[in-house]
Amino acid sequence: MIDMESANAFLQKNKNPLLLILGLFLLVAFFSFNDVDSNHDFDLGQKSQIGSFKLIKPNQKWGFAIDTFEVKKSTIQNNEFFGEVLQKNNVAYPVIEGIISNTKEFFDVNHWRVGKNYWFLKKPSSKTSDYLVYEPSVYKYYLFDLKNGTGTVNERPIKKELKTASGVISSSLWKTMTDAGLSFDVAGKMENALQWSIDFHHAQKGDQFKLYYEEESINGQVVGVGDLHAASYKTGENEFQTVYYDDEEHPGYYDLEGRPMNKGFLKSPVKYSRISSRFNRRRFHPVLKRVRPHLGTDYAAPRGTPIYAVGDGVVLEARRRGGNGNYVKIRHNETYQTQYLHMQKFAKGISSGVHVKQGQVIGYVGSTGLATGPHVCFRFWKNGKQVNHLRLEFPPPKPLPAAEMADFNVVRDKFVAKLNEVDYPELIEGSTEAQDEIKNVEATDNEAVMANP
Repeated sequence: MIDMESANAFLQKNKNPLLLILGLFLLVAFFSFNDVDSNHDFDLGQKSQIGSFKLIKPNQKWGFAIDTFEVKKSTIQNNEFFGEVLQKNNVAYPVIEGIISNTKEFFDVNHWRVGKNYWFLKKPSSKTSDYLVYEPSVYKYYLFDLKNGTGTVNERPIKKELKTASGVISSSLWKTMTDAGLSFDVAGKMENALQWSIDFHHAQKGDQFKLYYEEESINGQVVGVGDLHAASYKTGENEFQTVYYDDEEHPGYYDLEGRPMNKGFLKSPVKYSRISSRFNRRRFHPVLKRVRPHLGTDYAAPRGTPIYAVGDGVVLEARRRGGNGNYVKIRHNETYQTQYLHMQKFAKGISSGVHVKQGQVIGYVGSTGLATGPHVCFRFWKNGKQVNHLRLEFPPPKPLPAAEMADFNVVRDKFVAKLNEVDYPELIEGSTEAQDEIKNVEATDNEAVMANP
């Protein structure tokens, strides 16, 4: 350790110029060491001025250190096209042609959707933008190199976790789930699984449900719902249970005996709706102001809500006429026909003679014809007579082939065991909408997989 007394003594004793220079060096070293740390010995292994600087981690996005770019965010507007956007941002036409040609295998310029976001990235040293990023969903993004006329599609890795959830209804099913932090996706998945058995437009106070499903997340953020593996719904004395089974030929939801949940027709042609008027032979018509038979069921829903075919069939009519407004009529077989009135518009491709599948969108809710507000009047024919479809009982479907039952039972037992790990919650007396009870619990086996959509 160098001290002040040793340095002074050395200078007094030695008059040689070279030695004087060495002495001055020792003095400088003394003061430098003390400036580094006046209270402790300088230990290079313990104290490092370089190591004391805070390292700032770059903000990474789309594979770039995004802080090194000038970023301009925009949203696609009506009648704003891909090539037009590039031209407005000084991208040369040959480059635009190159991008469209080089990315046509995975990017269709017609899928440039209104309302979606895009970003231009420009290096400070560049005169024009270097990259364009288009993000149609949280699951993937497109990156276009505006200098080289190339592009890539990048899918984000999705983490899927198996979850269980249970709840009890005190208001509506949808409000119960959303108030508790579960998405419409979860509610929609349950409706898809049980729609042939349960009329979810009339969920009863005290109804209970349990679910076993996949939750999808990207970088720790929940982005959606994957497969619903099993569901159980209890209303009154009845309990309906279903599991998803894929036999490769007829994948779908089955009851615990291996019979398809699909009993021929959906309970309703629209989702997230309510019945505003029932089948009634002596209803007072709200527009005509007189008693007139209402031989259908009205489902009120927001304008533009998709309308689904309740079963496979052939379109007999897709036209506009009188009080019916825009309507579609479908022949399902020799016995049954259905009709959907007051549509805002028809779905693409829907016309007379077209075959449609169960659950296919055939039009959108509107108020054309004699209607006071947006809804679909759903009419059901059996043997040429209009009937109340909510009172119909359809024959049970055929079960899975005997050769499939052993494999089905293995899947069924695994999924039902997961549902049984969760108890049905009880309705608290005097509960309000804000007190709807629901539980969302991670599956005990913590199964998780990584996948891309």
